[in-house]
Amino acid sequence: MSMHKLGLLSHATMETLEMVFISVFFAILCGLPLGVFLFVTRNPHLFKRPVIHSVCGFMVNVLRSIPFIILLVAITPLTRLIVGTSIGTVAAMVPLAISAIPFFARLVESAISEVPVGLIEASLAMGATVSQIVRKVLIPEARAAIVRAITLTLITLVGYSA
Repeated sequence: MSMHKLGLLSHATMETLEMVFISVFFAILCGLPLGVFLFVTRNPHLFKRPVIHSVCGFMVNVLRSIPFIILLVAITPLTRLIVGTSIGTVAAMVPLAISAIPFFARLVESAISEVPVGLIEASLAMGATVSQIVRKVLIPEARAAIVRAITLTLITLVGYSA
């Protein structure tokens, strides 16, 4: 392989990593609170709101079911509005992040669902508020599963960026 081709390959690899890591950053930033919200509105011990959970869950499911290439084309005007262009590395970050947010949110909801109900009940019995339970019980207990969710999201976005 010539030096020129190696240079092109390394440049393209760096662009891919930039797209993926920035998109994952925004997926974590938006998907973590959304995943927690989905869990909290479903859990009868915390803030059960079936209507809100159904609406948010439906929206997440709809966004997750759209194939990435169709989402890429469908949100081209939004991408152009946000970053000023619809082509290039920066423009690809918008649909990547938008597709990753509901994916990561469901993974976070699933990770938090693995926390034993007894911990939530014990926290409530000690007088903890919902926000304290989320910050001091649910997130720390689900940390390992959330790290696995981040890893899975990274791998999925590398596949989407191809």
